[in-house]
Amino acid sequence: MFIISLNYIVPLAELDQHMEAHVNYLKKYYKADVFIMSGRKVPRTGGIIIAQADSKEILQKIIAEDPFHKYQLAEFTITEFLPSQSHPDLKGLIRN
Repeated sequence: MFIISLNYIVPLAELDQHMEAHVNYLKKYYKADVFIMSGRKVPRTGGIIIAQADSKEILQKIIAEDPFHKYQLAEFTITEFLPSQSHPDLKGLIRN
């Protein structure tokens, strides 16, 4: 499992020009069962994505497709973790 932290590095007006493409990118990887959840930070300085992938390298390739990455609108940090507990309702969602 991974936590992807995005920190915006451009004004929000510039970022919002790419929001529709970013949302389409997210939907693609929700369908592929890679992304578990995502959302904006409060205050709106970036975002968080919780993801699952077989390796950090695979996830880096997926992130490279994000318009926010392609157009250098945000900095991305990936933190890998090994989940030891989760809510029972997530059991069918998370790959082992």
